[in-house]
Amino acid sequence: MKEAKEIVFIICYMGKLPWYFDYFVHSCKFNPSIAFTVFTDDKTYADKVPSNIRFIYKTLSEVNELASQKLGFTTKILTGYKLCDFKPAYGLIFSEYIKEFDYWGHMDIDIVLGNIREFITADLLSKYELISVRHDYLTGHFLLFKNNDKMNNLFTLSKDYKVVLTSEKHYCFDETNFLFQPFTDGLSYKEIPSEIESMTHLVKRLEEEKYLKVYFDFLIIEGTPGKLRWDKGKMIYRNKYEVLLYHLIRLKTIYSPKQKALNIPDSFSISPTRIYHH
Repeated sequence: MKEAKEIVFIICYMGKLPWYFDYFVHSCKFNPSIAFTVFTDDKTYADKVPSNIRFIYKTLSEVNELASQKLGFTTKILTGYKLCDFKPAYGLIFSEYIKEFDYWGHMDIDIVLGNIREFITADLLSKYELISVRHDYLTGHFLLFKNNDKMNNLFTLSKDYKVVLTSEKHYCFDETNFLFQPFTDGLSYKEIPSEIESMTHLVKRLEEEKYLKVYFDFLIIEGTPGKLRWDKGKMIYRNKYEVLLYHLIRLKTIYSPKQKALNIPDSFSISPTRIYHH
């Protein structure tokens, strides 16, 4: 048996890749045992990424066509934002790109990764079929599935998956149907009425029915806390705690550097308002 389980993360991003993609790529380089496959129509990074990142060039309409073909019904992916609803189906849609891997995940690019293997251990992978990096709901920016038929078709167990995947409307299906707060407040999925059965609603139900072995734990930093330092592949908070990643969901709306970071150092700090190079 292989000691390190083979992991691939699938990323779909349409349009010009933003400034923070450079930091994402830099942090991927320090996770050489993890593979990253990026589906995009931006070709500017073609020869500028480490060997564990693979670019597959597709337009949004080509991804939509592939999704329709794999799912067996007509999909309406008209914006990059709508792709979020399709994340749980990536294992099926992009099946030919992940055949050799034991686990696949969906991931966003507004993150700076720490040491993935420090947190996603071989022991964890051997025990669970689905790994979320928050304790309260499924994380669209980093979620891992065992690569098998059961997990690659898991999304089809939501009674509303066809409604979601045939509509132009964005439902936040991969996470909670925008019902983050009630899950964070600790309510049961049964107490959180939703327009559609989101992946979090579905997974919490299937976990309760003992159909799924799911791992929920809070391994990340979000918001704008500051006091973060990235050092040679490790993300450190308050000089005390190592974390899996920092999600720039707020910082990217506050901070936009005037020029592209040509050479990102092997150590930098993240304050509540910007990134500082040492």
